[in-house]
Amino acid sequence: MANLVLFGAPGAGKGTQAELMNAWLPVPRVSSGDLFRYNLSNNTALGQTAKAYMDKGELVPDDVTVAMVAERLQRADCDAGVILDGFPRTVAQAEALDRLLGEMGRRLDAVLFIQVARQTLLQRLAGRWTCPSCGAVYHEVFNPERNKGLCDVDGAKLFQREDDTPETQARRIDVYQEQTAPLEAYYRTRGLLIEIDGEQDIEGVQAQIKTAVQAL
Repeated sequence: MANLVLFGAPGAGKGTQAELMNAWLPVPRVSSGDLFRYNLSNNTALGQTAKAYMDKGELVPDDVTVAMVAERLQRADCDAGVILDGFPRTVAQAEALDRLLGEMGRRLDAVLFIQVARQTLLQRLAGRWTCPSCGAVYHEVFNPERNKGLCDVDGAKLFQREDDTPETQARRIDVYQEQTAPLEAYYRTRGLLIEIDGEQDIEGVQAQIKTAVQAL
């Protein structure tokens, strides 16, 4: 069993690395963004609760996000473990995850911290294109689509989000650093944080992750 968290700033490459990990680590990637899209599009009870907050312009409370993660972890495909991407984001969520795994008779094995310099993050985020139907993310330089402008998964026409501006992305990174600095310290103190050099190319990052996981 391997219960892992992929931790890093927007643009660090967590999603790409999680997908590559599936080639040698047979546990599912669970993305908080995917969970929100699933619950909202399927109008689940949790999706309805989240939407009520979002419609009022309020942040979705931690307990709703944690409930979505809990429901996902209880599915059969997570029995052998999970790669969490985008969760937890705060110490409160990390503590909730500890309780959740404890109730399931499991524990977190490692937090893979993909470290990337601020300037590199801004360069990566500037060229992002997104699929409107499946949510897949591409990059003009680092992860281009096979057919220009079309999603590899479903062929939908890619678009660039209105908030993908240098100013907005810089603010996203600032917010991430403000929120997650305590989370980094939380996991470092517990001896779970494994630092990964995210400045390498995709294959180099993946090789370092594989070595770290296999050493657990």
